[in-house]
Amino acid sequence: MDALQVIASATQIVSGMVGAISALEQASRNLDEAPKRVRSLEDFVCDLENLTQRIKQKHAYKLHNPQLEYQIQSLNSLIERLHPNIRKARRIVSKSRAKNLAKVVWTSVAGDPLEKLVNSIRDDLNWWLESQRLAGSVEKVIESTARTIPVRLKIKPEQGYPISSKCNFVRTLLEQDSSHRVILIVGLSGIGKLCLARQVAADPPMKFVDGAVELGFGQWCSRAACNESKDKYQRRLARKICKFLVQIGFWKKIRDENSGDLEYMCCLLQEALYGKSILILLDDVWEQDIVERFAKLYDNNCSYLVTTRNEAVYEITEAQKVELNKDDIKEISKAILLYHSHLSEEEVPGVAESLLERCGHHPLTVAVMGKALRKEIRAEKWEKAIINLSTYATCAPGPISYVNEKEAENTLTIFRSFEFSLEAMPEDSRRLFIALAALSWAEPVPEACLESVWSVVGQDNLFPLVVCKLVEGSLLMKTDSFPLYQVHDMVSLYLDCRTHDSVKILLSESSPERIAFISPWLLTFGKETVKQIAEQRTEFCLSGLEEKQAAITLEAIIQALMASESISELEASRASFSSILGPRIENLISSNSQDLIAVTAEAVTIIFSKSDYQKYFPSLETTGAVEKLASILENCEDLMIQTNISIVLAKLAEFGSLDTVDKVLQSILINQLADLLSPNNEEWHESVFTTLMSLIKAGKLNAIERMYALEIDKSLIKLLESGSEVAQHHAIVTLKAFYEVGGPPANGSLQPGNLNLLPWQARLSLERFVLSDISIPLAPKPQTFEYLIHKLLDHDIKQVLEAMQDLIPIVEKAGDSRIRKMILQSPLIKRLSELLQYGHSEQNTIRSESAFLLTKLACSGGEPCIKKFLEHDIIPELVKLMHCNAPELQDSSYTALHQMLFGNGGVLIINQMLQTGLIERLAHSLEGKSMKTREVNMHCILDIVELGSKACLERMLSLQVVEKLVRIEKANGGSGETLVGFLRGIDKCKHLLTAERRVMKQQVVRKVRAALKGHKFGVQILAALDACVTEGSKGAGSSSTGRQRK
Repeated sequence: MDALQVIASATQIVSGMVGAISALEQASRNLDEAPKRVRSLEDFVCDLENLTQRIKQKHAYKLHNPQLEYQIQSLNSLIERLHPNIRKARRIVSKSRAKNLAKVVWTSVAGDPLEKLVNSIRDDLNWWLESQRLAGSVEKVIESTARTIPVRLKIKPEQGYPISSKCNFVRTLLEQDSSHRVILIVGLSGIGKLCLARQVAADPPMKFVDGAVELGFGQWCSRAACNESKDKYQRRLARKICKFLVQIGFWKKIRDENSGDLEYMCCLLQEALYGKSILILLDDVWEQDIVERFAKLYDNNCSYLVTTRNEAVYEITEAQKVELNKDDIKEISKAILLYHSHLSEEEVPGVAESLLERCGHHPLTVAVMGKALRKEIRAEKWEKAIINLSTYATCAPGPISYVNEKEAENTLTIFRSFEFSLEAMPEDSRRLFIALAALSWAEPVPEACLESVWSVVGQDNLFPLVVCKLVEGSLLMKTDSFPLYQVHDMVSLYLDCRTHDSVKILLSESSPERIAFISPWLLTFGKETVKQIAEQRTEFCLSGLEEKQAAITLEAIIQALMASESISELEASRASFSSILGPRIENLISSNSQDLIAVTAEAVTIIFSKSDYQKYFPSLETTGAVEKLASILENCEDLMIQTNISIVLAKLAEFGSLDTVDKVLQSILINQLADLLSPNNEEWHESVFTTLMSLIKAGKLNAIERMYALEIDKSLIKLLESGSEVAQHHAIVTLKAFYEVGGPPANGSLQPGNLNLLPWQARLSLERFVLSDISIPLAPKPQTFEYLIHKLLDHDIKQVLEAMQDLIPIVEKAGDSRIRKMILQSPLIKRLSELLQYGHSEQNTIRSESAFLLTKLACSGGEPCIKKFLEHDIIPELVKLMHCNAPELQDSSYTALHQMLFGNGGVLIINQMLQTGLIERLAHSLEGKSMKTREVNMHCILDIVELGSKACLERMLSLQVVEKLVRIEKANGGSGETLVGFLRGIDKCKHLLTAERRVMKQQVVRKVRAALKGHKFGVQILAALDACVTEGSKGAGSSSTGRQRK
């Protein structure tokens, strides 16, 4: 329920209360009925309170506006005036019978007190209702005000970091009109620069009417991190500015097509901040030009809080420098220690002051030590901590390189606290932490990677306990929405110093099997220097000298790929691994190990793209690969191995010679594939369909005849009759391929008699093949068609509607090239486009009929007609109709667009929708007021998910379509049906590889979990999604999960 519905409900409640007051007035003469009427009033007031709370939550980021806040407070005022009168009424009607007799006597003298209260309550209610009528309606007034108010951006303050005098000093500087626009907060690493800046930005001065926003850079966005490559550095900086534009609402999503052009992004930044008054926090800046690019923006009232530990940035002349030193942090260090140690002022031992001095009052050091001494009240333990802290000072590793000696000295102080914190932890946690030094912490790292590192140095089942200790000790930070881990920049620096130790543990001192397992993970998530070593180890393991190691490495490659967070990350990793695996594929398949060949086949199906098959598979034709794979296929009973090897054989045929095609068709066990097409074997369907489509492309008529002979078509028709929605979709696609290449068999399983027993989408797709022998009427005479077009061009509505009806039989024959040519050369499509634009409600019938005629034309005329539609902008008009206020018109326009998308040429429509921003309009409409508008747009989005490309799907995810579908689910009772439909659309999408499909489904589930966190429907929606994901993933993921060999 949104804010408008809440206020409308409030009006209904108050109107109901007026009626209840009248009933109470009558009940005042019937003492038995009065208590019930008062209880009804109490329930009404309770409902009003709940509704008011929902309004505040809905517009929490807009309550800074006085007018909006005043309107919402009117409800609070009404509630406050009702409470005392209702309480008095309750006391009056709850008196005993004897007192009620006395009341009758008193009433005759002084008047009825209940009647006075009834009149007072009625006056209050009428006052509120009248105030709403005078304003037009609360719904329109509040929402119109809210729409004109920009969102006030907010920054959350740092927990456990109290407000210091330096915070107040910085706020005072910002309030001064004469102050510099840039305030540079400088100081040692970990001294609390970001914490101080967040405290200020969390409650910015009133002049920043648009609020505050934070943008982090880090060493990743520096020339040094880019190996002094100007182009790479500018691309990274441009990407950060893209993120900023999304944060402030200028963009709805990051636009990849422009995200690499820094100068263009800076122009957009100027436009985005025009007239704005925002306090902008630029955190951990390493390059002077970053601040200068922001500071030179004009025509805005923005100010910049900049945190940096790079002295080169200090030289910005226009900046007001604020340095954090020991005296500044000394006043808050005790509070930080108490917060992290979970002790009160009275419980903390007296030696705490000595510990703070030993830590130099450094916030990060104090926090780490406080967590290491959590809930410890024994003074001797604190004294020991002080001694140990001094001891570790002599052995703590120093930074390899840093900006100045003062910073290096401070870094050693922090490193001492890390060493002490590690010493206080179990041995397992220490070993894991050092091993993590091989990973790159420029971006968050998935939990699966940390777990893989741990599997090399410890026992698998202890991982949750071990990593928990590192999180509790502030050495790791875990994100809330998804199991990702990141570290403080000082922890990252400390780990940089231990990289050599980590590489030694993971890639030198471990067993060959463990090295084989961890190398692909480090190649994906390791530091650049570590990646080089990991790549060499991976290549060595895949050389085939040790077959067991090669198999373990391939399994680890698959797992590392599946840990990708997005399709783009998967694509980057896949390209890296394909370049390693491709040149070695011949040796791996030629090995004598069935296990190695099996896992190689699985890796190929996940890693290789079409270009990889074209590049590496032709060389396998002369190595006996077909015979070896066929031999394994014939003697193997493992369905996972069977399906993977079948795919590899089919790809060998698709990208091989005619001789190879014949060998594969003779070798592949099509009868086994037919058995796997039963409705009960859905986990294997995707692999079987992939195999069949490759065989059809390779063997064409020969392959189809062999499949007919083994009754594959009968298995597909059974799927159409009783399979799942996804299975039916793939069965339709495969049958269409059969009939398009080979035509329907004379005695095939699909006949006109049983066509009507199939689902409607199957009938629509296949009837032209089954009914192709039915005689087609002769083409209409040209003069008849011209006469109908003439009527269609008339301005008389009746004439137009008659012409449309008479044109339907002609349009249905547009599959005939003569009729299609006649239609395309006529003004028919142009006229239908014009009729779609009629704006009067009485002409909705014409618009609906136009949409229907276009639907028929798309189904029968195919791609040539679709191209004509695009020329006359029919697609935008249909999308516009989906947003009108006439439900029947919305249905007809969606139906037309649906048929066009699924017909020949649908890909052209999707491309136009991507280029013209129609995808964005559909996504935004998911939050519209009209339930019907949300419904048709939701169905259209699910269609596009099924048919779209990777770029289209990623665009939808960036537009937060998943989150918007979650909100629809919350409002509709939480069945999960819409989100399951989204996942099934991904399953049906033919433009995704198996690995890409799995990664994208995981990404969707992560988004749903984050959006549902704490919601009452969360459990049932997630259960529906998990069932959908599990339904088809058994065969896809069972082979690699949990097969970590050591």
